[in-house]
Parts: sequence; structure tokens; C-alpha cells
Amino acid sequence: MSTRGIEAVFMETHNWGKAAKFFQGLGYELEFETDHNSGQLRNGDSPSVFIAEVPADRETSVQLVLQVEDADAFVAAEGLEVVTPFEDTHFGTRMMTVRDPDGRLWALQAPVKQ
Repeated sequence: MSTRGIEAVFMETHNWGKAAKFFQGLGYELEFETDHNSGQLRNGDSPSVFIAEVPADRETSVQLVLQVEDADAFVAAEGLEVVTPFEDTHFGTRMMTVRDPDGRLWALQAPVKQ
């Protein structure tokens, strides 16, 4: 089984409020906000943008999250470097991290089976 495209963009910021307003100015709508300066926005049927505030002394990052339909059926292709295998997350999905040939990390996300 392979990935099914981009599920989401995970973005860190030093100011959740300003970042959310920026994306709302681009036509994104707030789907939900957490009580720890983060939240998710979406523009139509596009992948979601999840924004999390981090401390000012920490460098921010942006990561694309690729969708996997079934974590248990996913088979890593030969030569694919798995950094962390699928693990349950605190936000109700399963995540795996892989490294591309240039050293970038990619997140693969699958739903948790009920």
C-alpha cells in the first residue's frame, strides 16, 4: 500500500493568533482551536493546516503530512528509511516518520482502527 497524497501541513509559529489571522486572510476557515495556542484551518477541500505555537527561543518548522489509509497494511518500500514506525498519537491518529534521500523527515498519518 502507498500514500494517498497530502493529508495536512503541520506548521510551527511563535504567534498562534497572528498565524491564524494570516491564513484566514487567505480564505482558510478555523475548524478548531485548542487551549494551548494551536488549531486547524482548512480552505475548501484542500489539506488542513495545523498550526502550533512554540516558544520564541525554538526554531519553527513546516512539515507535510502524507495520508496512509491503513497503517497495518502499509508496507515500506525497499530502501525506505523508517525513522519511527507507526505509533498512536495523543490526537487520535497513528504516525510514522521516514527520511528521504536528502535527509528531510516526512510524516505519514493513518486513522486509528476502531
